[in-house]
Amino acid sequence: MKELKRTTDVFKVSTEAEAAQLIQEFKENAVVEGYDLTKYESKYRNKKAKGEIVESWFVVTLQKDFGADE
Repeated sequence: MKELKRTTDVFKVSTEAEAAQLIQEFKENAVVEGYDLTKYESKYRNKKAKGEIVESWFVVTLQKDFGADE
């Protein structure tokens, strides 16, 4: 028998506000979808060319644990 115990989802979003909203959505959906959000973080990232920032984004990492009530 196979049972899913943990997943780690990684998302790329444009702004810090979008990152916070994404984390909040997963917190709110945890009970309905049957997981515990055990770890979450957002990190700012950027890409530079010739010393100038040409692209910036946030990476959101969410760790979901399943079956914790057993």
